[in-house]
Amino acid sequence: MKVLIIKLSSIGDCIHTLPAVASLREGFKKKGIKARIDWLVEEAASSVLTHSRLVDNVIVVKRGWLRNYRENRRVASALAATRYDLVLDFQGLLKSGVWVYLSKGVKRAGFSNAREMSHLFLNDRLPPYDPEKHAVDRYLDLAVHAGGATGPARFQVDTGKAAKSAENKLKGVGVGREPFFAMVSQARWPTKLWSEGSFVELARRLIDKTGFKAVLVGGPGDRAALEDIKDKIGAGAINLAGLTDLPELAEVLRRARFAVTVDSGPMHLAAAVGTRCVSIFGPTAPWRTGPYGTGHIVVRKGLDCSPCFSRKCADPECMTGITVDDVLAAMGPILIEG
Repeated sequence: MKVLIIKLSSIGDCIHTLPAVASLREGFKKKGIKARIDWLVEEAASSVLTHSRLVDNVIVVKRGWLRNYRENRRVASALAATRYDLVLDFQGLLKSGVWVYLSKGVKRAGFSNAREMSHLFLNDRLPPYDPEKHAVDRYLDLAVHAGGATGPARFQVDTGKAAKSAENKLKGVGVGREPFFAMVSQARWPTKLWSEGSFVELARRLIDKTGFKAVLVGGPGDRAALEDIKDKIGAGAINLAGLTDLPELAEVLRRARFAVTVDSGPMHLAAAVGTRCVSIFGPTAPWRTGPYGTGHIVVRKGLDCSPCFSRKCADPECMTGITVDDVLAAMGPILIEG
């Protein structure tokens, strides 16, 4: 049985889809079905799947049809030639709907209330999903409909040999076997950001309370901003931004005692590898896309205007109104347990 998963982006969304693919693998195995599972993903999020044992083939496409028409057209032709028995649209947007259509799959499944009219490309439509349900659980519903096993979500984040290289990179910046916490202060939406000054104060107080080092993580584009934050924190702060690839970052987060984060891809990665998250939320809904699983702590103001899901705001009080004391008070259980 040839199955195509369509989840193009983002890093967090692809992480949310992993339990659904694990469900499919288990369900097919129980039914005695030998399945080939391929995953169509955009370049930016593809490294989440580089070493995944859940997926037989990772098919990478570039974002933007006009800029990358020839390459993406070749991918589309290859998909159609594969003759997939089942195509699952976990994205539910116009861009994924177009790929569903181009795949020419026999059964093309997704939700009947998928956005941007993408449900029109499906021939197997599930009843409307509840938008207030966590994304992980919604994706599991689609997997079970397609033959996946029922049961709790199971994250399988495969990183190949990244554990060793991540350990070496931590040693290279002065972090050996001693405990540390991870700090994720950057996000794509301006409205998701907590103030730099608040992160600096929080890190200093956590270092004083725990004796742990603070490892600041992010992508290459975050390095300059995090270098400034590191300098302001002072002793005990390490800037690892841009020094790891995504599998290595997963291993760094796996080693962390806990992670203090804004709503971001690394937050979802930390939760998926089993690290407890203290997540600061403002414009988005943690019950929809918060850190999944038990033991995580979400800090939010709960204003009437939140969540607004807006990328811009003249007065983002939902974030600026959260104090360092608010975060420290909320994370008490984590500090007590160490």
